Amino acid sequence: MMDGWRDDGGWMMDGWRDDGGMMDIRHLTVYLYGEAARKDSRRNLPSVRAGEYEALPEKLKREEWVPDYGPATFVSSWGATVTGARKFLIAYNVNLISTKEQAHRIALDIREQGRGKDQPGLLKKVQGMGWYLEEANIAQVSTNILDYELTPLHTVYEEVCRDAEDLKLPVVGSQIVGLIPLKAVLDCADFYIQRDRLFVIEEEHKVRLVISKLGLDSLGPFNPKERIIEYMVEKSQEDRGLVSLSLQQFVCSVGARTAAPGGGSVSAAVAALGAALGAMVGQMTYGKKQFEKLDSVMRRLIPPFHRAASDLLAMVDADSNAFSSYMAALKMPKTTSDEMKRRDAAMQDGLKKAVGVPLSLAERVHLLWPCLKEMVLYGNIACKSDAQVAAKALETAVFGAYYNVVINLTDITDDSFKTATQKRASTLLQEAKENTAVILDAAEKRS
Repeated sequence: MMDGWRDDGGWMMDGWRDDGGMMDIRHLTVYLYGEAARKDSRRNLPSVRAGEYEALPEKLKREEWVPDYGPATFVSSWGATVTGARKFLIAYNVNLISTKEQAHRIALDIREQGRGKDQPGLLKKVQGMGWYLEEANIAQVSTNILDYELTPLHTVYEEVCRDAEDLKLPVVGSQIVGLIPLKAVLDCADFYIQRDRLFVIEEEHKVRLVISKLGLDSLGPFNPKERIIEYMVEKSQEDRGLVSLSLQQFVCSVGARTAAPGGGSVSAAVAALGAALGAMVGQMTYGKKQFEKLDSVMRRLIPPFHRAASDLLAMVDADSNAFSSYMAALKMPKTTSDEMKRRDAAMQDGLKKAVGVPLSLAERVHLLWPCLKEMVLYGNIACKSDAQVAAKALETAVFGAYYNVVINLTDITDDSFKTATQKRASTLLQEAKENTAVILDAAEKRS
């Protein structure tokens, strides 16, 4: 285990922990690869490892292979160490009813390396080869996706399908080997939702969609709780924050003799509930025969409420955390003039953060008014009261945000910041009042 970092962001190789002790590795040969590489020629691990142990003595004599750490001296009992940093690697295989050679032909087409220098492949940051999986009696295009944000999962799958179709070969599902980040799955879901014009908003349903579209359960069960990293990592109660508390626990936490959670967190919770009610009205309208002419309208209106509910819920903890940073600044030492300057600067920064969260809340709610105006006109009439409560909840949240902004602006010394923030908060509050009045009036006119 490497200890420490250099100030310039590189590795600082002080020692290697072994059974609780420390070994001096200053005399060991170390190369850096991936994002830690100091030279472009060393970013690719196979390039660094070329020739393996047997070629190392001669390699160390060449100028271009001077190690990043340690001497350029061959130690037969150790060789050399290669270490680095990279994005999460997704091991992903696409199943084909074909020969190994046909699968490999597709792999050569899609992998970044291609067939060589003069014939690069289609997909960046993708390694690939074809092989035959004897136990399943199928061939696979086996890939390593080195950067799933640059080349997403669905891009690899679709490209293999396209090549397989040209060769008249059937694709029969695919396989994740090991674990996968949640974002990679959700990005894949969003691609198919947009391409096929699907209406899917729940995370659980998006995961199921990807399993189905890619055939991830073709060779065995794909249990998201065992295969998606975020679902496997159990967070402590402290890490999960206020939003993981039961409603009863949250209310008790607010009522406790502590400064946080306070009005800011409560405002965020109320806003999240208002957005959720907006989504509920839409869900109670969508898909019902008597409102089928409104399905396209609901498909458009429901997602903004759904996304806002999630965003606003995150602000419950964000507000509490922002106030905590100000409280921490208050406890900083103030004996010397330098300490007082640092403390004052930290306090001002904490106050600006404390202002920023409620202002962001009001801005987020502001985006929902046009949607709620439409929802109250077209939503299921049986849910009229829910739309009315949604409007008042969102308005109340903006009131709460406004009051939290104003009280924290008092001690901020940056006059231009204070003026601009006060003006924006006042505008958002006034618009919240006006929009709420319009929505409630429209609701009253429906029968």
